Amino acid sequence: MKPFILILSLTLVAPIVADAQLKLRDQNLPNPDNEPAPVHPVPHPRQLKWQETEFYAFFHYGMNTYTGREWGYGNEDPRLFAPTAQPDPRQWLEVAARAGMRGGIAVVKHHDGFCLWPTGTTEHNITASGNEYGRAVNIPADFAAAAGDLGMKYGFYVSPWDRNSEYYGSDRYVRDVFLRQCAELAEYGDDQFEMWFDGANGGNGFYGGRNDVVSVDRNTYYDIPNLRDSIHRVCPDCVMWGLGGESRWIGNEAGWAGQSNWSAENRGCAPAGNGMYGSEDGWIWFPGESDAKATDRGWFYHDGERVLSPERLFRMYLETVGRNSTLILNLPPDRSGRLPEATADSLAALGDLLKSRFGNDLALKARVCADSERKSGRHRNYKAGNVTDGDRDTYWATDDGVETAVLTLAWKRIQKVRYVELMEYIPKGQRVKEFRVEISVDGKTWERVAADVETTTIGYKRIIPLNGSTSESFGDGYDVRKLRVVIEDSKACPLISKLSVY
Repeated sequence: MKPFILILSLTLVAPIVADAQLKLRDQNLPNPDNEPAPVHPVPHPRQLKWQETEFYAFFHYGMNTYTGREWGYGNEDPRLFAPTAQPDPRQWLEVAARAGMRGGIAVVKHHDGFCLWPTGTTEHNITASGNEYGRAVNIPADFAAAAGDLGMKYGFYVSPWDRNSEYYGSDRYVRDVFLRQCAELAEYGDDQFEMWFDGANGGNGFYGGRNDVVSVDRNTYYDIPNLRDSIHRVCPDCVMWGLGGESRWIGNEAGWAGQSNWSAENRGCAPAGNGMYGSEDGWIWFPGESDAKATDRGWFYHDGERVLSPERLFRMYLETVGRNSTLILNLPPDRSGRLPEATADSLAALGDLLKSRFGNDLALKARVCADSERKSGRHRNYKAGNVTDGDRDTYWATDDGVETAVLTLAWKRIQKVRYVELMEYIPKGQRVKEFRVEISVDGKTWERVAADVETTTIGYKRIIPLNGSTSESFGDGYDVRKLRVVIEDSKACPLISKLSVY
C-alpha cells in the first residue's frame, strides 16, 4: 500500500506545485519610477495651481471710488455709490488679459463695510445706491461670469475689518456677518482661485454709530480654521491670502521680491521684513505674492492719477514673477465703473513687451545635454531634454546625492540672447541654493554673465537678465553659441522642469 499512497499523493500535489511555479505575480517595487524623494515642505495642489497663475490683476472699486478716500470711515451714505455708467467688470478683465494676466481679484467689500452685492448680512450694500446703475450691479456675479467667458481665473477681496458694522468686535460679527459674507461670495463660483483678506483689522470706526476704537486678535477672532474649511468645501482650489495662511505678503507694495526668495517660511516665527525672502529652512510652504499699484496715486481711483509706463511695469514683472513670486497688479476703475483709456493703453503695451521679449524661446532650437542624468524608472525618465519639452510634469534630475551639475544648450549658429528662465519641479519642493549662468561664443571658452545678480534660489520661476539689470533689462544682448547653467549647491538632487532662453 505504501508505494500506491506515495504515487497518489504526488499525483494530487504536482498540479498545485506546477501552478504555483508558473503563476505570474506583480512585483511591488518601492519606487518603480526611481522618483527623487521630496524635500519638505511641498505645496498643496491648490497652492501649486495658484502659483501657476503667476500674474493677475487687482481691481479696487467701491465706495472709496466716489468719496476720494483710500480707507472709508464706515459712516458713508450708501447713496454716494452712484456710478456714472453701468460698471463693466468684463472690460476690467479684458484689459488684464491684453496685458498677459491670467486672472483677477475684485474688491467687493473694503474696510468701510459697503458690499458690492445684495448681501443678506447688512443694509450697507449696493441695493441702497444712489442711482439705477449702482442698484443694478452685482460685482461678484458679473465678475465671475466675465471671467468664465474669457477663460480667466477669478476671486474676491473681502475685508475682515468692518468700520460700519455695529457688531464688529463681538462674536456675533464673525458668526452672522463676516463668515456669512465669505460663504455668500463662495457661492458665486466653486472655481475661485483666491480669496483675499486684508491685514488691516480693528481700529477706530463708525461701528453702527458708536464711534469707537476696537482691537481684535485676528489670529483667533475670525475663527480661521472654520473659515478655511468652509471655503475649501465649496471652492477646493481657492487659496486664502492673508488670514488663511496659504500665501504670504511679499513684504512691500512696490512690486519687488528678494533675488533670493524661498517659498518656505516659518509662519508666526519669521523676523519682520522677511516676506521678500522667505526662509531656506522654513517648515511650511508659504509662497509670496507681491501686490503693487499700476498707477501713481492710491489703490482706488483718484482724479489726476497717471498710469506707470509699460517699461516700469515690465520691471515689476521681472522683479516679482521673475523672482519666485506672483504679481497682483492693481488697476482701479474710475467713477464710470470702467478702467480709464490711459490704463488700458499702458497695459496693452505691457502685454506687447511680454510677448516680444518672451515670445521666442531659443532653447527649443538648441541641443540640450547635462553632465549628470538620473537613471530612468519604469514609466519616467529624467533626461536633460525634459527641460525643453514644454511639459510641466517632466523634469531633468540627477541621482541622489549629486547636488552639483551642469545643463548646457548648444546652437549650430550664433544666437542673440538676453534672458534665461528657469523653473524647478516644485511639487517635490524647492531645492537649488546657488547657480550661475555662463555663455560661450566659440563653444570652448566660457564667460560668466549676470555676475552681479544673486543667482541663489530658483523656485517656481526665475528670470535672469543676462546684463544683470532689471531697470535696463532688454539691452543689446549677447552673441552666444553655447549657454550653460551651473548648479553649484542644492538641498538635494536638483529637479529642473524648464530652461528657456530669450
